[in-house]
Amino acid sequence: MNLTDVLEGQIGLDLACLDRIYLNGYVPNLQVAGQVVQFLTGHLGNPIPSPALMEKIGNRFRRDVTRFAETVGVPMIRFGKGDRKADVMRPYLQAAERTNTPGVVAIGLAQEFQSVFTAYDRRKDGCTSSAAMFSFAKADRRVSVFYFYLWDEEFGPAFIKVCSYFPYPLKIWINGHEWTKQQARQAGLGFTALSNGFASCQDPKRLQRICDRLSPLRIQRFVDRWLRYLPLPLTQADRRGGYWWECSMRQVEVSRTLVFTAPRHARAFFDGLVHDNLGMGRPDEISLIFDRRIRSDTPTGFRTNVVTRGVDTTVNFFYRHSRIKEYLKDGRALRIETVVNSPTDFGVLRRLEHLPELISKARDANDRLLHAQHVGQGCVLASPAFERVALSSVTAEGRRAPALRFGDPRVMALVGALCLGLHAVTGFTNRSLRAQVAGLLGTEDYSVNQMGYDLGRLRLNGLIDRLDGSNSY
Repeated sequence: MNLTDVLEGQIGLDLACLDRIYLNGYVPNLQVAGQVVQFLTGHLGNPIPSPALMEKIGNRFRRDVTRFAETVGVPMIRFGKGDRKADVMRPYLQAAERTNTPGVVAIGLAQEFQSVFTAYDRRKDGCTSSAAMFSFAKADRRVSVFYFYLWDEEFGPAFIKVCSYFPYPLKIWINGHEWTKQQARQAGLGFTALSNGFASCQDPKRLQRICDRLSPLRIQRFVDRWLRYLPLPLTQADRRGGYWWECSMRQVEVSRTLVFTAPRHARAFFDGLVHDNLGMGRPDEISLIFDRRIRSDTPTGFRTNVVTRGVDTTVNFFYRHSRIKEYLKDGRALRIETVVNSPTDFGVLRRLEHLPELISKARDANDRLLHAQHVGQGCVLASPAFERVALSSVTAEGRRAPALRFGDPRVMALVGALCLGLHAVTGFTNRSLRAQVAGLLGTEDYSVNQMGYDLGRLRLNGLIDRLDGSNSY
């Protein structure tokens, strides 16, 4: 069974959905040293911008967290070195899921490196003033952070991580599949779940519409709701003074899941898919899948990486900081997932309000990869076409179309390069196809002019078309 067979009737559910969403929370006007001084003096009204004021705020916050845990009656768990936080907190989240009771289920305490402000006594740097004078600079320091693990009525499992040191950065984690499950339950839409996704659904089209409803506004409402409830280092007085957190995208995973109607075929199918597409990570192909231009100064690292853990295999195709990963989900679903570690890789700004644009581009990348693999397994040259191109002929416009002689090394390399399914999806240029042909010929002497002549032969024989107003075919 190949991919073409699967897409023509072996898929029971095809769903595009946001998966994991990891956000940064930052205070925009507490990012440089001058803003720190203004906060400590102008906002808090202290004559000297002393680091003791930061310590006072941090100590108050830590006491508030302890008091909050005692009041609400949730455990405080200190994460040990090497602990998988998700595994430690899973029992608490599962207990909340069984009762569907919203609230904080547990609080985790960890020591982690964070980018925080450090104060320096300027008198040690040669300043002759007798008064205390401090300067501030950001540095990575190992500090205490609190993980508030939540069960939310709308989003299901989530956590918010709060750093206890100035300027108190946040990390927010939610999951688009879990949000969709909550919405489906509330709408009375029956489904069968995968470990992180859906195996089947009564109404797949309705389920897709639910997935498409997850928006920046809904996510922001989630953040605002919990920041009003949790103990925080900044107060409502600080918020009224203009000091509050805003959200930007740290990591976003956008997935497409194709669930097999016959899971017994899934493993053999996926193994074949991996074997046939190991070359997809080359720069020329990655640039077309991600729809981004590869320049001479683009960071390297383009590759196909196959990771096997036990019997589970994941294939990764890398571009800059981001990647597309493809794997078999629970032995019965093909999961294609664009993992965006930096929105600027896709030409998208980091603010949360730009999430819809990022989703659109990531979904397109998923679709282009699947389409490339699909058409790559369905290439065929019918007999009439083969006879026509193997002999010289005259086109309808009266132009002579040179023959493409079967068996000629250059022609065979040319046809082999054209059979890369990716070209049928996104097109190609003189430069991109020339690299493929030269590689198949095993020479670097295949010139731009030779490629131009061959493109002309292909076009006159009706095998390719030139796109209007461009140098692409």
